[in-house]
Amino acid sequence: MARRVPTPKKTVNAANLLALGAERLSALLFEAASIDPALKRRLRMELAAEISAADLSLEIDKRLNTLATSRARVSWRKRPALLNDLQSLRRVIVDRLAPLDARLALDRLVGWFDLYPALGARVSDAKGELPLLFDAATADLGAVTSAAGLDNAAPVLGEALSTRLNPWASWVGRGAQGLSPELAQRLLVDLTQGRPKPTGRLALVVRKLADRSGDLDAWIQSIAEDDGRKPDIGAEIARRLAEAGRPAEARAALEAARPVNTPARPGRGSAEPPPPPDAWLAAEIAVLEAEGRDEEADAARWRAFERTLSADQLRALIAKLADFEDVVALDRAFALAAGHPDAMKGLAFLMTWPALREAADLVERRRGELRGGHDDMPLWAARLAGRFPLAALLLTRSRARALVALGGAITEEVEGLIAEAEALATALDDDQDIDDHATFVAELRALAAPRSRRW
Repeated sequence: MARRVPTPKKTVNAANLLALGAERLSALLFEAASIDPALKRRLRMELAAEISAADLSLEIDKRLNTLATSRARVSWRKRPALLNDLQSLRRVIVDRLAPLDARLALDRLVGWFDLYPALGARVSDAKGELPLLFDAATADLGAVTSAAGLDNAAPVLGEALSTRLNPWASWVGRGAQGLSPELAQRLLVDLTQGRPKPTGRLALVVRKLADRSGDLDAWIQSIAEDDGRKPDIGAEIARRLAEAGRPAEARAALEAARPVNTPARPGRGSAEPPPPPDAWLAAEIAVLEAEGRDEEADAARWRAFERTLSADQLRALIAKLADFEDVVALDRAFALAAGHPDAMKGLAFLMTWPALREAADLVERRRGELRGGHDDMPLWAARLAGRFPLAALLLTRSRARALVALGGAITEEVEGLIAEAEALATALDDDQDIDDHATFVAELRALAAPRSRRW
């Protein structure tokens, strides 16, 4: 018997339910609530919200207290219901109570977060869904604290951080970008003024609050001195100081984090200093610019580009150049990419920029360095096929060789590449420096044959 397709009017959605009318809907809800305690609680909260914020707060407090005082273990079967209960309670606090009284909502939201430590000890949660639920709720902290106002929110969050730092450092840190800059600054002062240098979790939350409030000095103070001498971290300090217009301090931070020689092993001569990380090189450019040493900054950009082949660094270079000078700069950049020690890295830059003529030339000159296992090889071959069939053929053959070497067989994908290679080969002139198609196919089958014999 054919299955009947449901009509639009029978689909359960808001519009169709509204058509049932208030009287019918209320009867259905009352019937469902009589057998579903969670729905009954939610309806009671909705009714309380229609009376006053105080009545709704009382209903929320009842549920918070029940969840906080329970000692019953929650099995993996009951975990979904608990998570739904927590989600529903949070939404009532944020969506229903906060518009009525943001101060009361903030107190209840903090109480909701404070459920976590006890729940974590009694809920079977192999998937880690409970902490993810609370982490996701940190976005609501910003909205509710902003609505509650600085004078109401600062004492509440400050008390939570002072007395329950372990969970609250993570939550405030995650939600810091949602806090107002003024609230972040107030919390920052409360946590650091007249106190020792922050460490551990406190340092992490101080750093997030300093980021939000724009307090660079507090951000730097949250970093241990030893960490500040590490190249990556010191470079970030230097970059921020440079962008803040404090070049002397930026230079001092950068030099303190410069990579140094490691002790040489006996009989191996003096050790070379390790190459600076990319972050350090980027910070060096920012510091040179802050010092007004623009020519040296451009030279550093070229050194960094030669190492990283970063399109962003190249764009920063050519953006400041006059007409025609940018053409010379691009030629220099393409030459550096074409001669990069890693042929595939140079090819990736040229294809992405794009500089297809230069990419095709690299493929033809350095065909022996191609790595067919690169994921973008088929895409590059397709883009080059129209104007540069020889380069496309070399990439296609390299891909086929890599797949055979990896799997030891002529697979369907390899057969497709063989067909593409044959089509590309027919478009070449007779004087091209490349083996004919039959020789290539024989090479592939010879590459696959030894493995097949071993099975």
